Amino acid sequence: MSLRAIDPWVNVNMGEREPPEWLVRVKEDYFRGGDEFFRNVSPEELLADMDAVGVEKAIVSLDVAAPSKHVLAFAQAAPGRIAFAASVDPNKLMPELWRLEALVKSEPVVMARVVPFLHDLPPTAPVYYPLYAKCVELDLPLSLNTGIPGPPVPGECQNPMHLDRVCLHFPDLRLCMAHGADPWWGVAIRLMIKYKNLHLMTSAYSPRHLPAELIHFMNTRGQDKILFASDHPVLSMERCVREAQLLDLRPGVLDKYLYANAERLFFAPRQPRR
Repeated sequence: MSLRAIDPWVNVNMGEREPPEWLVRVKEDYFRGGDEFFRNVSPEELLADMDAVGVEKAIVSLDVAAPSKHVLAFAQAAPGRIAFAASVDPNKLMPELWRLEALVKSEPVVMARVVPFLHDLPPTAPVYYPLYAKCVELDLPLSLNTGIPGPPVPGECQNPMHLDRVCLHFPDLRLCMAHGADPWWGVAIRLMIKYKNLHLMTSAYSPRHLPAELIHFMNTRGQDKILFASDHPVLSMERCVREAQLLDLRPGVLDKYLYANAERLFFAPRQPRR
């Protein structure tokens, strides 16, 4: 089988607005990026990058509250290849969820997304619960960042242990941890064993730095649980695909990691509850 991949975390409009200070710190202190870090990517450029490394589909971040025309143009340029992750602010409660519902009806949205450190609120906070209920109702996967974040912001809210109660109370919610789970990899793995609808994508994490315990899980009980992702262009899909191919994975596991798990979680037909 030839290499195929899906990249569920792609950024295309980082030059569209003034970056917050925490993102500047990520660029300079964590990724040591240059001036090209904060720039917009064109549909033609993204598709060329995808084609060069075998990425068949990409999921681009889109703000629910103010959908960017630049971002929306990507799905129009490549129907079936570009989909959206709708970024949600749980503090905005029902108006935000109505915007999410409308966007799901009008655009190829395949997941909702929340970054807890932006709000310094753990996923057990009550303001998240309407979002969980809406995602179950829409049969829409939800991505939640886990692990200590790179910028100098509070990180305890992203301890994956907070998802224990969420998965317990919302067993039908399809959840995907994002940006790894460092330094709580063992907790994340144990939770994925415990809850069938909990997954993890390795976005913003160089595959060559993935811990041995995660590789073991990918080769054994977690073959259907772990998803490839980059954070392109912050961490390029070319680098991530190249490093993924060098992982010590059993036959068939690389394709699940790069493609099949994301295809099943994000692109299988949804079955909304109403």
